[in-house]
Amino acid sequence: MNDIPSWSMKGELALNCSCDLFCPCVVSLGAAPPTQGYCQTWLAVRIDEGHFGEAPLSGLNVAMLIDIPGRMGEGNWTAAGYFDERATSEQFAALEAIFTGRARGTTGLFRLLVGTYLGSRREPVEYITDGKARRVVVPKIITAEVAPIDGARPDEHVVISNTQYWMGPEVIVAQAGKAKVRDFGRVWNFDNKSAELCEIDWSGP
Repeated sequence: MNDIPSWSMKGELALNCSCDLFCPCVVSLGAAPPTQGYCQTWLAVRIDEGHFGEAPLSGLNVAMLIDIPGRMGEGNWTAAGYFDERATSEQFAALEAIFTGRARGTTGLFRLLVGTYLGSRREPVEYITDGKARRVVVPKIITAEVAPIDGARPDEHVVISNTQYWMGPEVIVAQAGKAKVRDFGRVWNFDNKSAELCEIDWSGP
């Protein structure tokens, strides 16, 4: 893409990984090793407002599978994208450009860190808010529920604030209940593992 249009995206991201609670990547910016020595993860994004040039993205959902062999910042990631089956061809191409990093901007790091991209598929990606919990379902691929952990003040989330993390500066500490991922020869169980919720405000190029 030689002429990348202006794009932006606001909404919420949910992420769950193989780390024990809590994933060290957020505060170390990927310099610290994951708690298991590697990071296997899924993420999902609910787009509340968004566009890619003239193409509207509001109301669409995205999920990804990411397999990181060591420290996050060392790269050599393997990734796959699952893009909302409701997307038009133009919207699908826009989402793929953003989530592979080709559209630069906030998600440009994917272009630098992903060594193997397994491909993009249309899927019915569900991102459901149920009280404090978030449920993400990509049929036969991702079935997961994450929720914020309890803090001393019951009406307030436990938050890592003012970070330089790529997702956003305020990250809610969460934990998975049941969480399963199955695709590309990977069968992952992330029950009770670390999770994150984050309001996103991304843009590019």
